[in-house]
Amino acid sequence: MNIAIGFILVLGILILVHEWGHFIVARFFGVRVDVFSIGFGPRLFGWKRGATDYRVSAFPLGGYVRMAGQDLSEIDSGDQKPTGAPDELMSKKRWQRGLISLAGPVVNLIFPFVLLTGYFVIKGNPYPKYLDDPLVILRLPKDSPLAKVGVQPGDRIVSLDGVSSPTWNTVESEFSKGSINKKFKVTFEHQGEIHSAEASTSGMQVPELLFGYTPNRPIVGYAEKDKPAYRAGIRRDDIILSMNGQPLNNWPEMVTAIQNTGGKPIQVTVLRGKQAVSFTVSPVSDKNDQGETVWIIGIRPGQEYSFRKVGVIQAVVSASDFTGRETWQVVAIVGKLVTGKVAAKQLQSFIGIANEAGHAVQEGTFAVVLLMAALSLNLGILNLLPIPILDGGNILLLTLEGIRRRDFSLAFKERFVQVGLVFLLALFAYVMYNDIVRLLPSHT
Repeated sequence: MNIAIGFILVLGILILVHEWGHFIVARFFGVRVDVFSIGFGPRLFGWKRGATDYRVSAFPLGGYVRMAGQDLSEIDSGDQKPTGAPDELMSKKRWQRGLISLAGPVVNLIFPFVLLTGYFVIKGNPYPKYLDDPLVILRLPKDSPLAKVGVQPGDRIVSLDGVSSPTWNTVESEFSKGSINKKFKVTFEHQGEIHSAEASTSGMQVPELLFGYTPNRPIVGYAEKDKPAYRAGIRRDDIILSMNGQPLNNWPEMVTAIQNTGGKPIQVTVLRGKQAVSFTVSPVSDKNDQGETVWIIGIRPGQEYSFRKVGVIQAVVSASDFTGRETWQVVAIVGKLVTGKVAAKQLQSFIGIANEAGHAVQEGTFAVVLLMAALSLNLGILNLLPIPILDGGNILLLTLEGIRRRDFSLAFKERFVQVGLVFLLALFAYVMYNDIVRLLPSHT
């Protein structure tokens, strides 16, 4: 049920937003829109307003806006030839048709900013819950100057640069201003005694670890069904307590512990509800985002959030930061796909998206909002790729026609679309096959 709700909520809204972009710009240029459809295939239900039939169709794997007088080579054009009427698409200038094609992806790129801004204004600005915890030292790296002045795990920082009773948020705020050669005046409590010292990040390999590792508990946000952790019995929301008896305070410590095993079986203890449960997990080798071979057990991090009320300006800033950061990540991944640094099998079809949406519904509204924002950016950027049948392919074709100052023949356009359709169908089948394989618990 969560998967169905998530799929309809997430993908349905994103398709609606994308097609609305095409629709609104088409109407702005005076193009008559005959059909606005969510989904493909036979019409299930809808209503007609003016000249437009607003409908929901049988196969919810996309959507389309059918405009009057579309080029017959376009896949959703229907069988009505352009008549030359002024309210038909082919009667408009090429740059206007290009903007109509561009509008869908652009709205998808704008939507995350609008969605997140509204969410932050209503709900508040999210931040990791552990940032509210007192600044108690958990484990220090070997090159931390604090270890050299006597600070040990379990010690509490009483004062940091004059701030009494600092939290981990105090540290993050300080490091947000820069971490290189940063000096701190520290007062700490060790075995009931108060001590003072000065420490600098100068010379540290990771300056942000001056105060050691954060208490950001390693929570399982998602366990891949075809990977060792899931097969061993680890599930979403489990908290990793230890590996081979070594206590773990956060995700980086867990990743390091997995790499140190060299692929040998690990005794993993998790907290499930109020009960500690142990499993034996055998890591497997895989490629990370940098193309490096690493040991993995197939889990992704979860996060516990708190929310802080913010004004509209701060909400806009936070939404802009997220949108900009995620946009560049998607662009980077697309670049790696093109260059072969990331395999196509890592992509997800509607099956994988539906599964992710179901998990997001379980986790709560913030997870759903983040997924919608990320998918909208993906949809916008991927649709701009110059692949026939996509909006980017149509823009490319219009640009080439503009350069040569005449249209390509209908036969050429049909071949152009057919090539794109075959490519996308083949890619879709391959990605969907991998999604199905990943969902099979028995897959090894």
